[in-house]
Amino acid sequence: MKIVVVGYGEMFDSLVAGVMDSGHDLVGVFRHENVLYNPVKRFLYDACLPSDNRIFSRSLGLYDIKAKSVNSKKFRDEIKKLKADIILVGSWSEKFSKQTIETPTIACVNVHPSLLPKYRGPNPYTQVILNNEKITGISFHVMDEKYDNGAILHQMQTIISPEETGISLKLKCCDIVRKEVSVLLKTFANKFKNKSVQNNDDATYYPQISLMDSILNFDNETSEQIDRKIRALTPWLNCHIPYKDEFFEFKSYKIMDKYETAPSSSIIKKTNEDLYIVCKDFKVIKFSNVKLKRPVLRWFNKLYLKFFVRINSKAI
Repeated sequence: MKIVVVGYGEMFDSLVAGVMDSGHDLVGVFRHENVLYNPVKRFLYDACLPSDNRIFSRSLGLYDIKAKSVNSKKFRDEIKKLKADIILVGSWSEKFSKQTIETPTIACVNVHPSLLPKYRGPNPYTQVILNNEKITGISFHVMDEKYDNGAILHQMQTIISPEETGISLKLKCCDIVRKEVSVLLKTFANKFKNKSVQNNDDATYYPQISLMDSILNFDNETSEQIDRKIRALTPWLNCHIPYKDEFFEFKSYKIMDKYETAPSSSIIKKTNEDLYIVCKDFKVIKFSNVKLKRPVLRWFNKLYLKFFVRINSKAI
């Protein structure tokens, strides 16, 4: 079969490598830089500051499709010219139009990093950790005009470890995708015998994370919840400790014993670089290498911690 890969980041690389491993014909790739930049800027980036995806695809000698969008006539014409049977999609910002979905001779197939219909949405890596799931996985599904909605062709589970971060889970899912592409492509040889329609009654959806999600709330969150939040948002957002009108960032943290003589969110100890804060469950978290978020104030970081942050004041 003739395959075109559309995507960006680690998932793009995994799909490309998976197709190459499968022995099928990878006739072209379409990178996200085509959507982000106009042709001149894209050319300059490719020539002077090529992305990892560009370096990888160029090293394999792959045909680089040039178009402004997956929904453009030029892109569809390229797919027809290449006689692509399948478009494989891994991470993409555009919604595919019906016209584009119907362009390959067999199907457009998306890989979504969750066990659909659970955790539809743009960043399931974060959401499964936030919700304390023990198992997640990847789903290959036929694309239709709704996000993460089409019939499932193939799924594979993976365990979420207690120390999992958003980035470690993403890389784990990408490794699985590479290995499972060959299994997926056999589905087409079997004429979709294993296809299963998603049950929308079981579906869950989570929106994109925002800056508000990065603010730690010691009155309402236990030490375990705060730990999950910090891990889940890595590397997309740094979590922040609120204090009056400022926010602190930190390099590392450690959950310590309970301290039941102070209310939640109390700062019970401080040094020139550390803050000790009580959580909802009365466990204390030590935050190390604490820095004021605003760069202009970082020159006065130690002075601020010494003179403005008060013991027994609240991190709110």
